[in-house]
Amino acid sequence: MRRLPLFCALLVSVVSLAACAGAGAGAGPPIILPPQQEDSTLTPFASEEELAEVNAELQAQLARMERIRRRGPPPPPPSPPAPPEESITNTQTEGVDEGGIVKVHGEHLVVLRRGRLFTVRIGGDALQPVAAVDAFEPGIDPGNSWYDEMLVSGDNVVVIGYSYARRGTELGIFRIGADGSLAHRATYHLRSFDYYSSRNYASRLIGGRLIFYAPIPVRRDLFSSLPGMRRVGGADGAWVRTATAQRIYRPAAELRLQDVPTLHSVTICDLAAADLRCESTALLGPYGREFYVSAGSVYLWTSAFARGGEDEGAMLYRMPLDGSAPTGLRVQGRPIDQFSFLESGDGHLNVLTRVERPIGQQAGREVRERGLALLRVPLSLLGDGRSAAPAELYRPLPNTQEPGALQNRYVGDWLLYGSGAGWGTPRPGETTAFAARWADSQLSELRLPHGVDRIEAMGPDAVVIGGDGEALHFTSVELGRTARTAARYTRPGASQGETRSHGFFYRPEGDDTGLLGLPIRGADRPGYEHLQRGSASILFLRNQALRLQELGELAADPEADGDDACRASCVDWYGNARPIFLRGRVFALMGYELVEGAMDDARIRERRRVSFAPRVEPRDFSGDWTFTETIGSQGGAYYCASEGSMRLDQDGSAVRMRYRQTSECTIEGATTRGDSEGTGRGTAHGHELRLEVETCRYNATFGAPHWISGALRCQVRLPGGAETVVVGRWSARRQSGTSD
Repeated sequence: MRRLPLFCALLVSVVSLAACAGAGAGAGPPIILPPQQEDSTLTPFASEEELAEVNAELQAQLARMERIRRRGPPPPPPSPPAPPEESITNTQTEGVDEGGIVKVHGEHLVVLRRGRLFTVRIGGDALQPVAAVDAFEPGIDPGNSWYDEMLVSGDNVVVIGYSYARRGTELGIFRIGADGSLAHRATYHLRSFDYYSSRNYASRLIGGRLIFYAPIPVRRDLFSSLPGMRRVGGADGAWVRTATAQRIYRPAAELRLQDVPTLHSVTICDLAAADLRCESTALLGPYGREFYVSAGSVYLWTSAFARGGEDEGAMLYRMPLDGSAPTGLRVQGRPIDQFSFLESGDGHLNVLTRVERPIGQQAGREVRERGLALLRVPLSLLGDGRSAAPAELYRPLPNTQEPGALQNRYVGDWLLYGSGAGWGTPRPGETTAFAARWADSQLSELRLPHGVDRIEAMGPDAVVIGGDGEALHFTSVELGRTARTAARYTRPGASQGETRSHGFFYRPEGDDTGLLGLPIRGADRPGYEHLQRGSASILFLRNQALRLQELGELAADPEADGDDACRASCVDWYGNARPIFLRGRVFALMGYELVEGAMDDARIRERRRVSFAPRVEPRDFSGDWTFTETIGSQGGAYYCASEGSMRLDQDGSAVRMRYRQTSECTIEGATTRGDSEGTGRGTAHGHELRLEVETCRYNATFGAPHWISGALRCQVRLPGGAETVVVGRWSARRQSGTSD
C-alpha cells in the first residue's frame, strides 16, 4: 500500500519507546491518560489550562521514553440529504455523497485524474472537452502529493489530497462556470496524518457541508497535533485551531503509548462561505480505526494493539453531525471495513465484527475465537464509554472457510458476506457466502462457483461478483423471506472487475429491472493491476427480474492515454474507469477517454468517443538518483522499507539500472536489517518508467523535474515456503549535477 513511510516512522518510534520502557523499568506499559468519569456522554477537556496540564504530562512521559530507548535497540512493532445533481457515484448511504474521480455539474462531467481537473461538455447531446487545470495550488511543487478525491457543491469543485512534503491534507477549491470553465479559488491545509484507505473514502458531502475524517497521531506535543487549518498564500499563513478544548474529548478507555495516541478528527466545512470555514470535533484514542458516515453521524471504531494475542480496548463512538457531544460504548473485535456498518431506521447500529477471543454465551452458542459476529446495538445504549455492549448483542455468524479478502455489504434487510481474491489473483473452486437478516435470526447459505470480490445492491435484491481464474461471474441473489441465488451470468476471458466500490454502478429502470456496468480485465489477472494498467473495457448488463443479460461492452483504446507528463497522483489508487448512466445516456470513462454508447436491438454499441489526454514531450531518466520504497503491509506477514541510490542509463527506450540499498524487513514477525546491491532493466516511454529487478516490477512517472514516484509489486517467498504477491510504493529524487 502507499503512504506508509510516515506511519512506519511514527509507529516504530512511539511503539518501541513504550515497549522499551516496560522492559527497562520492570513494569507494565505506562498509561498516559486514565478513562473519564462516568456520565451520559463523553467528557471534553474543561479548559485550555486542563489541556495544557495533560500535554505537559504527555511530553514528560515521551521524553522519559526517549531516554530509555537509547539504552538498546527497539523491538519490532506490534501487529497492527440527496445531492443537488443526479448521482453517478456508487455510494454506501443514500444522500451522502463520497469523494470520487468523476462528478456532474450542470451540462458537464468533471473528472479528476493524475493531478489534474478536466471538464467535458455532455449537455445538448455534446461530447466535447472544455477545460483542464492542475488540481493543486498554482506555483507549488506537487511532488510526493496525492490528489485522489473530488466533490462538487454548487459552483465549487473541491479536490481533496494529501501532501507528504507539507504533512497534511490539502483542500483545493475551484470555481466551475456554467460553460465548464475552471478557475482556482483557494487552497487550504488541514492538519492531519495520511487518511488513505484501500477500501474507504475520506470525504463526504451532505447538502453543502464537506465532512472529512482524518487521524492526527500525537507526536511530541498535543497542542501541535490539535485540528487546525490555514489558507495557502493567505495574509500570514498561520494555523488556526478548528477545535476548542471543549470539542476535544478524553479517551473513554485507558490509553497506552504503544497504542499510538491519536486524535481522531471529524471536520465539517461550509463550502458556501466566501472564505472556507471549518469546525472540528476530535476524540483521543489508539491509532487503529474504521469509520462510517450515516446521514446524521460519523461512527468510529477504534482498536488498541493486541496484548498477549488478544484485542483489547476496542471502542465504538458516535459523533453526531449536529454538534452535540459524542457517545461511546466498549466493544469487542474489529470491523472489516466501512461496509460492516449500517445505521438502521429502527434506532440501531449494526456492525459485522471479527472477534479475536470468545464473547460470552448467547442461547447456548458462543462467539468463538477468530469468529464473526453481528453486533446489533441500540443507539440509546451509547453513553460515556464506560459501559460495554452486553454479550447477547453479539449474534454469532459462520466463518467463510475460503482464504482471501472478506467482502461484506448491507442490502435492504440483509447483510451479505463472503471471501474473494481482493487485490490477488482469483482461484478456481466453490465458495460459500452467507446472507443474514440483521433484524432477526434468519441465515441463508449461498453456494457459488466463484469467489466474492464485490457485493452490490440491485434494487431490493443483490448481485455477487467474483472470478474463478478463467471467467468473471455475476450471481443475482433474491432477498425475500429467505435469501437464494436466482441466476448467473458468466463472462469468459475476464477474471476480475474493478475492485474499488465506485467502479460499479446500477441504474434502476423499474421495480425489478435496471442496467449495471463494471470495468473488467483479462483472465488470470490480479486485482492490484488497476494500479498499473487501465481497464480493458466496461461491461454492461441488463437485470430483468434477476435474470442478467449481456448488453455488450465499451472498450478502451490502448493507445489513447500515452504520456501525460504527470506531476502528482501518478498511480490510480482509486481506479481510472467508471460506468456512467446520466439523463438516459450511457458513458464509459476509461482513463483519459470518454466513450458514449447507444442501445440498438438490446445491444450496446459505441456511438462516439473523445480523448481529453494532455500531450507532452518525452523525458530523459538518465542520471544518479536517491530512492525510498515500502512494500507489503505494516503488521502483515511481509513488510520491508528500503532506501538507497541508483544509476539509470537510458538508450532510446531501453533503461539499465544499478542500485545499492539498505533495508529493514519484518517477515512473519521476524525483523532483519541489511545492505544489498544489484541491477535491473526496463523501458522508458515519455514520462513513464518501468523496471524489472529480480521478481519485482516497478513503474513510475515524473512528478516534478527531479522527482519520480510510482508503484511496485513483487513475488516473494515466505519462510514457510508459500509464495505471495505484495505491492508497495517507491519514489526517487535526482541527485544534483546529473542529467535532466
